[in-house]
Amino acid sequence: MNILMQNPKNFNRIKLAIKNDGLDKLHILSDFDRTLTYGSVNSVKTPSIISLLRDGKHLSEGYAPKAQAMFDKYHLIETDESIPLEQRKAAMREWWEKHYELLTASGLSFSDLEDIVENGHLKFREGVLEFLDFLNERNVPLVIFSASGCGDAIPLFFKKFDRDYPNIFYVTNRYVWDENGKAVSIKKPIVHSLNKDETILPEIPEVRKVIENRKNVILLGDSLGDLGMIEGFDYDNLLRIGFLNFNGGASENDYKKSFDAVLKGDGDFKFVNDIVFNL
Repeated sequence: MNILMQNPKNFNRIKLAIKNDGLDKLHILSDFDRTLTYGSVNSVKTPSIISLLRDGKHLSEGYAPKAQAMFDKYHLIETDESIPLEQRKAAMREWWEKHYELLTASGLSFSDLEDIVENGHLKFREGVLEFLDFLNERNVPLVIFSASGCGDAIPLFFKKFDRDYPNIFYVTNRYVWDENGKAVSIKKPIVHSLNKDETILPEIPEVRKVIENRKNVILLGDSLGDLGMIEGFDYDNLLRIGFLNFNGGASENDYKKSFDAVLKGDGDFKFVNDIVFNL
C-alpha cells in the first residue's frame, strides 16, 4: 500500500502532540464501510448493507422500485450545493424517514441482518481486530459513524468476531423490533448523509460524555465526505487518515490535500496500527 502525504513534517508534529498528551486524551472517530472493512473482496466491490438486503431477496418485491424512485428524487437535492444546507438536511431527514417506513413495510426482520452479517461480503481489514483489541485494553473510545439504513447490522458484525467491546460507540440508525423480530420503527436521532458528524452528539449524551474531554482525535474514512465527521467537536489535535480504495472519483491530489495521510490501495491496517500502538 502506498502512503501519500502532502506535508510529512506536519503529520509527524500532530502525531507527536497526540503522543505527548497520552491515550487518556484520545478518541478515534471512524467510518465503517470500506474503512474498517475492505473496499472489495475477491476483486468485487463490497456492496452496502441495503444492497445486500435487496439483492439477497430479503425484502418484498415492491421495495426496489420504490427505493429507486426515492433515490432519483432526493439524491439530486443531496448533491446540489446551490441549495442551502439546512434545506438539504431537511430533505435528507425526509428521505431517510420515508425509506425506513418503506423498509418496515417491506418486511425487514432482525434475522435478515443476521443473515447478511453471516453470509454477506463484508470483511475486516487485516489488522483491524488487533486495533480493536488495543483500543479496548487501553480504554480508548472508538466512535463509529454510519448513515446506514440498517445500522443494527454493524454491532452484529463486531459480535461475530467477539469484538463488540464497551469502548465502542455506534452512532448509526437502529430499529425498534417487535417480539417476532420484525422492524417496527426507527430510533431517534436519525443519522443521514448530511448530519453524519459530531454535531449530532448532543442528542446522544452517553457518547458525548465519554469523549468531551478527549480533545485529540484520529479520524479514519474512505471518502472526502468522511472528513466532516469531526464537525461540531472542539478538538486540540486532529490526525486525518484516508483510505483511497479505488481509482476514479476524487483524485489522489484531492485526498492528499484533505487528509494528513492517504493509504492508496485497498490494503491492511498496518499503517494505522503502527501509529496507534506507539502513542
